[in-house]
Amino acid sequence: MKTSILDSYSAEAAAFKALGHPTRLFLAHQLGKRDTCVCELTGMVGDDISTVSKHLSVLRAAGIVDSVRKGNQIIYRLKLRCVLDLSVCARFGKGK
Repeated sequence: MKTSILDSYSAEAAAFKALGHPTRLFLAHQLGKRDTCVCELTGMVGDDISTVSKHLSVLRAAGIVDSVRKGNQIIYRLKLRCVLDLSVCARFGKGK
């Protein structure tokens, strides 16, 4: 594949790769409902804060989520909302 074509699909591939873990898909869905701090997400996921933070950093690096500091908390939000449509399509589109 030509480098120019490969480069044009790199960001898209990074987004798919970032969503390739069930916890990160869960986080995307939760952030699609409302902006949330990492402490609340940790409770929802049931992992420690460092594990959830790592998942969020993968999603942030792929441009799927972003964050803003409010006082001493970091609030995460879903930036790339179209991933929810893709997720629903993948979940319910089988066999149709």
